[in-house]
Amino acid sequence: MRRRLAAAAAALLLLTACSGEQERPPATGGTVKIAINGWAGYEASAAVLSRLLTQELGYQVRKVPLNEAESWKGLEKGTVDVIVENWGREAEKKTYIEEKKVAVSAGRNGNKGAIGWYVPQWMADRYPDITDWRQLNKYAHLFRTNKSGDSGQLLDGDPSYVTNDEALVRNLGLRYKVVYAGSEKALIDAARRATEQRTPLLMYFYEPQWLFAQTKLVKINLPPYAIGCDARAAEVKCDYPPYLLDKIVSRRFADTGGRAYELVRNFVWTNDQQNAVANDMTNNGLNADQAAAKWIKANRIVWKDWVPS
Repeated sequence: MRRRLAAAAAALLLLTACSGEQERPPATGGTVKIAINGWAGYEASAAVLSRLLTQELGYQVRKVPLNEAESWKGLEKGTVDVIVENWGREAEKKTYIEEKKVAVSAGRNGNKGAIGWYVPQWMADRYPDITDWRQLNKYAHLFRTNKSGDSGQLLDGDPSYVTNDEALVRNLGLRYKVVYAGSEKALIDAARRATEQRTPLLMYFYEPQWLFAQTKLVKINLPPYAIGCDARAAEVKCDYPPYLLDKIVSRRFADTGGRAYELVRNFVWTNDQQNAVANDMTNNGLNADQAAAKWIKANRIVWKDWVPS
């Protein structure tokens, strides 16, 4: 009887192997701590990385919700191993990479970032010169709200986001007040309302972002960016720079993270790929892990080379 049971078990194992199904690798005992910043694109990148670390390499992943500045502090404290999407943050790079030497860059993540001011398409159609920053004072009355008083309102997101807007308003002599919506979702809701109800809106926003595929927004032409024009934040009078987004990891993780660190370092994808996952998370009823699993299943050719052998 024992021999027959052993033979049946062996046959079952052989059948499973021949079927081409891959079981999740056994847990390695390692845990990777990934900071989660508060916008859908970041969460999409973190979700794909997390699932690949678990599914392909057998690591456990701990997601640590933090804003951008707190994430950098976490690299030093040991509560964070990985920041998946870093938007410049030159001050933090100087402090934590150059001076304290507790963090290192793990290379670009492939996303190309842009920050700017936007109005709904209908406003650009009705007021063609509104996209010239020099004409914004002429239209300030259109953007007044209870929160901005006699000034026009410039709606920003979370105060922790990368922003020069208060300095820009002041230094460009614009009769506007920066009002913080508090989150990415609040910005998106405002953009949709302004488009559907044709109400005036001037807002801070950014790419990559899935919303641009659904809602038409037009960028304001601020004074063009030139290298060094934003060196002193209090004196900035120019547009935001283009951002080649990168990944930041703790030095400890870079030194001891092994295959997990290799996967993080190899992770590079496009704005469109990020937007596809973020859109599923936000609009198609999938949670972050489900959206990541859907993308991973359909895009093996993209991610297979990220996984170290």
